[in-house]
Amino acid sequence: MDGPVCLIENTNEGALQVNQEALNILSSIKQPVVVVAIVGMYRTGKSYLMNRLAGKRTGFSLGSTVQSETKGIWMWCVPHPCRENHTLVLLDTEGLGDVEKGDKRNDTWIFALAVLLSSTLVYNSMGTINNEALMSLHYVTELTEHIKVKSSGEKDEEPSSEYMHFFPSFVWTLRDFTLELELNGRTITADEYLENALKTKAGKPSQTGLRDDPRDCICQFFPTRKCFVFDRPVAKSKLKIIDQLLDTDLDPDFIQQATDFCSYIISHSSEKVIAGGLAVTGSMLGNLAVTYVDAIRSGRIPCLENAVLTLSQIKNSAAVEKSHALYRQLLGERVKLPTATEEELSSAHEGCLKEALQLFMNSSFKDENHVYQNKLMEYVKKDYERKCQEVSETRCTALLQQLWATLDLQSYTRPGGYADYRVQLDSIIQQYRDTLGKGTQAEHILEAFLQEKDDQGTSILTIDRNLTEQEDRLREERARAEMEKQKAEMARREQEATAQRLAEMERAHQEKERLLKEKMERDRIAAQEEHERQVQRNLEEQRARIERELQERERAKQLQIEQLHAILGNHSGGGGGGGDCVLF
Repeated sequence: MDGPVCLIENTNEGALQVNQEALNILSSIKQPVVVVAIVGMYRTGKSYLMNRLAGKRTGFSLGSTVQSETKGIWMWCVPHPCRENHTLVLLDTEGLGDVEKGDKRNDTWIFALAVLLSSTLVYNSMGTINNEALMSLHYVTELTEHIKVKSSGEKDEEPSSEYMHFFPSFVWTLRDFTLELELNGRTITADEYLENALKTKAGKPSQTGLRDDPRDCICQFFPTRKCFVFDRPVAKSKLKIIDQLLDTDLDPDFIQQATDFCSYIISHSSEKVIAGGLAVTGSMLGNLAVTYVDAIRSGRIPCLENAVLTLSQIKNSAAVEKSHALYRQLLGERVKLPTATEEELSSAHEGCLKEALQLFMNSSFKDENHVYQNKLMEYVKKDYERKCQEVSETRCTALLQQLWATLDLQSYTRPGGYADYRVQLDSIIQQYRDTLGKGTQAEHILEAFLQEKDDQGTSILTIDRNLTEQEDRLREERARAEMEKQKAEMARREQEATAQRLAEMERAHQEKERLLKEKMERDRIAAQEEHERQVQRNLEEQRARIERELQERERAKQLQIEQLHAILGNHSGGGGGGGDCVLF
């Protein structure tokens, strides 16, 4: 923050209300806060000390007149100078006893809110601690009238020890202190000065309970106490421009005292905690302010227990939301669809739940009876069931699509195809049901899938029926055509048979003629041959006869010759020669 903003303001009607701008700033602070609030009579220099704590010369409004500058409670959030990851929240309150305001109840509520919201309460006053100064702290004696520790029981029944556990540490700053810190001739510290001023007449703080004496109330309510004294920083004439002066322009003793004060506040102020030891963050501080102011506005007394309950509800609700978001994030990262199985989902769920519960345990506060943890478990259960359904739906859908891809739907668009389609579909359904690890949505997805594919089955059935009817008609037509064809065939065959018979008769006739011709030829040839043989025999017989005749003639001739020879021989042998014998 560049400068302070009003946290709690007074409305025109005199009521208190929380400023939304300040709430927005606080809600953005998730770190623990150290809250230092300063209260005191108006025009006592409270704002100057708060600016010093912020490390600035200006910031909280300063005034140099009798008119109060700060109205309500103003807030300035700065990084803590010493504590890492902590925010220092400075609360500057409206001056008490402002005569212009005229409403003492408002002062009391401002004082009570400063006590309720801070971890260190600085009470700033002028001069010394005397009876008048103590009486000005009558607001302390009224705290039990305006703050309750527990929601049950009457406020008067609550012992002072209950308050001291919740109230902040107490620092009294004495401005323009002019006395020497001596007691009975011995130099004392500012703390010893404070403790001596708080002693009762008996010489020690009261242990018997609260009384109307501010001394007793301070001792009972604030067991941790500290005191700082400050010299006048500058001459009175320069007080009105003190925010414009450098440290070298101020009294060196005052500078040292202011430095010691700031050093102590920065190093010793603890973080704001509530019952149970929970550190308060900026957003929680804003919720506390709203809770307390709402109680005041409604006429009730701010209750520490109720505030803690409200904070626990807010914090635990936030813890549930954050843990639930972590579970969903981790489950989404670790469960990859559509490959996740039930076993993988269960294992991922257990791991995510463990981390979510660990975050919840670290973030929750006073979750009595595990109300919010049970609420987280309900959310996780619903998410897990939803994820189981999602995994089941994805896995079942993928399985059905894989099995469905094995169907060649086009092959069933034929007569009788629907019956085959149903057989294959029943086989797919059985395969699907036999597959393990489908999850809780198996039958639901199957039913939806079958309903989705029902149109295709209906289409196949329609095509089957149409084609079957068409095929029946074609079959009838083919049967008729076949009958006509058969008739034609029979006629053709009969015609062919007739023709064949005629042809066979013709062939038989021709064969008969051929055979007859062949026989006649054979007979002719045989006759011819016989004739030739007869002629040959005749010729041979004639030749033989001729040869016999020739032979006979030759034998006759030879015989004649032989006879002639014989004759001739005889003639030649008989001496007489006769004449020549001429033969023919």
